Amino acid sequence: MTRAAVPPRIIRTLKDLRRQIAKYRTAGETVALVPTMGALHEGHLTLVRTARRKAQRVVVSIFVNPTQFAPNEDLARYPRDEAGDVAKLAAVGADIVWAPVPEEMYRPGFATRIEVNGAAEGLEGAFRPHHFGGVATVCCKLFSQVTPDVAVFGEKDYQQLCVIRQMVRDLDLPLAIHGVPTVREKDGLALSSRNRYLTPEERAAAPALAAAIRKVAETVAGGGKQATAIKSAVKSLEAVGFGPIDYVAVADAETLGPWTAASGRPGRVLAAARLGSTRLIDNVPVPKAKA
Repeated sequence: MTRAAVPPRIIRTLKDLRRQIAKYRTAGETVALVPTMGALHEGHLTLVRTARRKAQRVVVSIFVNPTQFAPNEDLARYPRDEAGDVAKLAAVGADIVWAPVPEEMYRPGFATRIEVNGAAEGLEGAFRPHHFGGVATVCCKLFSQVTPDVAVFGEKDYQQLCVIRQMVRDLDLPLAIHGVPTVREKDGLALSSRNRYLTPEERAAAPALAAAIRKVAETVAGGGKQATAIKSAVKSLEAVGFGPIDYVAVADAETLGPWTAASGRPGRVLAAARLGSTRLIDNVPVPKAKA
């Protein structure tokens, strides 16, 4: 039996997790972490494959984190399929699935929370002000629990990636953060666990989000006006049924502050919009201007 075919070990208590990580460290092995909320798809599996190339052992956390959901959001209906997830992870060579219950992650009396600013401000931070504090808190806990050499995140949640990089830098946490480009369907739709909420009609319209922000990126890279490009993108999205559209924005790819072509810095176009009852987010890089 090849190593990739061996089911990962499912661990549910911090005591057991730390015991296993200690064995890896005693053997001199490096460790990579892939944080997830489960409902795994090819995007997640790409992260695991990347982690496998970067470390000798791979830990995948599956934890639907309640602290990053507001009361009116989809915590209760967020898709869960642990058995299916474990089968997929066996095929890509994960060593451990860290799957604690909420009471193990947030024990009675838990009262500490990471406060984030900087990259967390604006965009998702404006529409979901609770969100990144919850993300940063759980990721900080995961980093402490697993003590990885590297943690692998997808660029699909681009602002989240920027927030985590900032937290690791600001708090001098001893690990590297590696971002992996967004994995997409053939028609351009970014893979997301929430895509399963889309009706067939909505699924057919959903790729318009990626197309709209790509057009914005191409326009501003060529010196076109951001406001005009964004207005055109919003109009095109509304025409196929998106709405409300929370934002379409052009930002500095590192700070998420304002961006202009004249800055010479990398840019990013980010967007969030509802299609029926499903909120989709996406982002693309601004291509480098042709010389």
